[in-house]
Amino acid sequence: MSSNKKPKGILIAIGGAVDKGTGYDDDKNNSENLVEKFLEEGILKRLLEELSSKTNRVEIITTASLIPEEIGQHYVDAFNRLGNDNIGVIHIKKRKDTLNLEYLDRIQKAEGVLFTGGNQLRLTTIFGGTELLNVMLSRYQNEHFILAGTSAGAMAMSTTMIFGGSSTEALLKGEVKLSRGFGFIEDVTFDTHFIKRGRFGRLCQTIAINPTGIGIGLGEDTGLLITEGNHMEAIGSGLVMIVEGGNIKYTNIVDIENGEPISIENLTVHVLSKGHNYILSERRMV
Repeated sequence: MSSNKKPKGILIAIGGAVDKGTGYDDDKNNSENLVEKFLEEGILKRLLEELSSKTNRVEIITTASLIPEEIGQHYVDAFNRLGNDNIGVIHIKKRKDTLNLEYLDRIQKAEGVLFTGGNQLRLTTIFGGTELLNVMLSRYQNEHFILAGTSAGAMAMSTTMIFGGSSTEALLKGEVKLSRGFGFIEDVTFDTHFIKRGRFGRLCQTIAINPTGIGIGLGEDTGLLITEGNHMEAIGSGLVMIVEGGNIKYTNIVDIENGEPISIENLTVHVLSKGHNYILSERRMV
């Protein structure tokens, strides 16, 4: 999304539901465990409130998950409890499934789309360059259209996407794996399950490599609601951490070999809780 025009749509990046202690990473943990607090704290409720309210139709895309039917039903039940039964589930399991004209029609008519958790690389390899993704990008750019994603679904939203890297070795050069995401928003990289899984180091390395961008770490039961591709509001019960590289004075990342520890001087970090805001273009909290 290289246009300078402000998008008319809304992005909602969600850090995932509460980690039940399985210790799995995004590519293995396909259960979304929608606990009551997740609903009570209002992330899904807020999503519904942001719809244009003509039909309130939301399509759930389960592509990232290895248990798509179960995950899809989780969300249908959750939205039903919040008073919306106009919810569809789209199971796109292979790249050729994106050519299904019924799915294209449903995306063109929906007021919002939510990508579930699972494996973010599965999302980008199946959707990248497809007409279905182009329709979502166009609608987000030109209409009041909601694009939401939780866990892997959130990580795939940005131009630069983390698809791998252990938390314990994240500050060793080369341990964080990056690829291209959907590009709904530029100059941003999302990481999820951020607090519970100790992923601060992953964003540090990501921003040391790309200091002009910012890293956004989303905790469980926590989301970031982004309007005009610029104004970011923390929603939900947890914390959002924002890592900036613009003030970095020194890093050794160019000079060391893969597997060696990284040094970074003057990394900037902000922490947002519910109701606090950040302006991307100005690199500051409000």
